[in-house]
This record gives sequence, structure tokens and C-alpha cells, in this order.
Amino acid sequence: MSIADLNRLVLIPLSVVLVTRLSAADWPQWRGPNRDGITRDFSAPSNWPASLKENWRITVGEGHSSPVAAEDRVYLLTRQEEDEVVLCLDSASGKEIWKASYPAAYTMNSAATGHGKGPKSTPVLSGGKLFTFGINGVLSCFDTKTGKVKWRREFSKEYPSTSPLYGTAMSPIIVNDACIAHVGGHNKGGLAAFDVETGSTRWIYQGDGPAYSSPVVATLAGVPQLVTYTQNDVIGVSPATGKLLWKVAAKRSYDTNSVTPLVYKDLVIFSLDQKGIGAFRLAKQGENLVPQEVWRNPAVESDMNTPVLQGNRLIGFSYRKRGQFFCLDADSGKTVWEGPGRSGENAAILNAGGFFFLLTDEAKLIVLKADARSYAPLKEYQVASSPTWAHPLLLGNRILVKDKTTLASLSF
Repeated sequence: MSIADLNRLVLIPLSVVLVTRLSAADWPQWRGPNRDGITRDFSAPSNWPASLKENWRITVGEGHSSPVAAEDRVYLLTRQEEDEVVLCLDSASGKEIWKASYPAAYTMNSAATGHGKGPKSTPVLSGGKLFTFGINGVLSCFDTKTGKVKWRREFSKEYPSTSPLYGTAMSPIIVNDACIAHVGGHNKGGLAAFDVETGSTRWIYQGDGPAYSSPVVATLAGVPQLVTYTQNDVIGVSPATGKLLWKVAAKRSYDTNSVTPLVYKDLVIFSLDQKGIGAFRLAKQGENLVPQEVWRNPAVESDMNTPVLQGNRLIGFSYRKRGQFFCLDADSGKTVWEGPGRSGENAAILNAGGFFFLLTDEAKLIVLKADARSYAPLKEYQVASSPTWAHPLLLGNRILVKDKTTLASLSF
């Protein structure tokens, strides 16, 4: 996917993206406070324990949606039988504070039955509201104190299908006072902004069907923009109007674009089907923004995993060699190290300030020094007894792990 004298990238400040004032231990959205898989609230133990302490573990239901947390509460979108359920839990004890549910019958595509009926999208917290996006493409806004529905949108009158082939998976983002989600289904959908108070549509970009990727916000080439995959492309749009700023073709086999774009300095880092991982830079040509490829590493390729940065190091998980961790130089794309093959089908990665936590779908939590010159795990923990596809989150020195049916709080 993808200059003369480009302005240095400046990420949009968190105070703009999120209305809520966040504490150090909040994890309000997909991949954390800045949507980049990085936490700055973890203190490494002087001696890594032989096993993690289980603070609590409760049965919550099925799905790959990640929990989010703020103000000593944890929120989770999950499935219980034929309902989608939203849970609000006490962070310290796991006790239920409130529960809301709505019917969400769903028939899986035959190619993805192993992943269950969802949900797959991670909620987002902002301004005392919780926004959820169900497997069928139902967008809801809940009051975080009471669980009461403030508004709900479904899109069966606008689109032939309300979710892509394998179910809705993109995680909404809050920009200023708009909740942005890619609605609709295969071959026909719209990236849209909805008023956080009323749910009314602010703008909509109708260019393509939704992917399974989630958007990020950044200023590139001096222009604020929302960057995301769609079904067939990587695009940048204006977060204020939805105007298309640029796009790069990104057709993937079976229409499975699932990786969240990653921004590093003035580069957008991406993965292309059968073409490896690469980076492009936006050049201004008159009134237009033109993507120009800077580097590409064809040896590794992300499928459902999104890499994480530590300085100029890019740590990710390639589906090749039956699952392999890797480290690249983010400036040049050159390989720093590769881990062994057969490491799993997927992995989620967190940067915890000098350490990476690598959670495979086989419930193995691997601790790795961020500056390691080779793949040399410090510790490995078994954190669940069933698959862990949901992205974990860190709250101080606790990690929250969702497996097939339970949510656990574990301490280092």
C-alpha cells in the first residue's frame, strides 16, 4: 500500500479523539488509549513469577471482542446463546454491575464456522457512553452508568447485507463528537460518522464495502485523516467530512483485510496479500495526496495480527511458516530477527514499556524484551484452557484475557 519537505507526522492528540478524560489505567478502545497496542502503566517485576496470579475468572459468553476499561470498570461485548450481551464488571472483583442484551441471531459463513457467531468488534468508551458494533452490524450507544440504550442504528434498509462475509469485526473509533464505523456488507457499504448524542448520520463515504480492519487517526503530509482498510483498498478520508483523500488498491484473497493500519513517523505501514509488509509515504502534488511506496519486506506478512512499535522496531506475527514472530526496522523494512515457525495461527502483541507481551491463539503468553537482538523469550505462561482470539489488555500490572467463554484478570 502503500515528498518533498513533508511535515513530520503528528498523531491527533488523545483529547481530540476521546471525549472522556482518561486515567493512566484506562483502556478505552481497540488496542489501548492511543490505538497502538502500547501501555505506559506497566512496571516489570524484579523477578518474573513462575505463574500468574488469578485475581478472578468468570464465564461471560463467546466471541472475539476485546474488553475495554475505564474508572475501575470493565466492559465487554459477548454472545450468550442467540443474544449479544453487554456486561459492565467491577475491575477489582469481576462482579457484574449491569447487563444489557438484545437478540442477535446469526448464521456463520461456512468458511468461518470455527470462529463462532461473534461478536468480533471491540467497543469504544467516550464521554460516559459505550459504543458497540455487533456481528450483524448493529451499532449501539449505552449509558456507562446504567446500561440504558441511548440510541441504536441498524442498516437493513440502506444495504442488501448489514455485515461483511464473515461478520462485522471492525472496531468503531470516536473522533471529536462522532462515532465512526464502516456499515453495510460485502460489495456495498459506507464508512460513516454518527453523532455521539443522537446517532444521526453526519457523513458517509460510500466507496466500498467494509473490511475487518479498524481505523486510526493521524496527520499525514499536514492533513488530518482517518486511515483504514476497506474491502478492496487502503484509504485516507477527512474525519470532518468523509471526503476521500487517497486510496491504494489492497484486494486480498477471500476479502479478508483484517490488519489495523500502523503509522510510524510519516509512514503508513501495511500488509498486502502475497506481497509482504511495506510502508508508504504521502506526497503532496498540488491539491492531491499521492501514496508513494518507501519499502517492502516480502518475507513476512500479517493476516489478522497488527504489529506494534517500540522506537524504530516493528514487532509482528506472520502467518507464514505456520505462524512466526518477526522484528523489522521500521525505517527501512529490513529484518532484525525472525522467530521459529509453527508458533500458532494468530497472536496479539502489546508493548509494555521495555517488554512485549505476545499472546497466541493457543493461550500462550510470551514475554520478550523490546530491545532483544533475537527471538529470546524471558518467560512463557499458559493463561487459559481454550483459544484466545480476543486482544488482551493491560491495566497496570494486570492483564485481562478473554478465551472462548471466560474473562480472567491475571497479575504479574
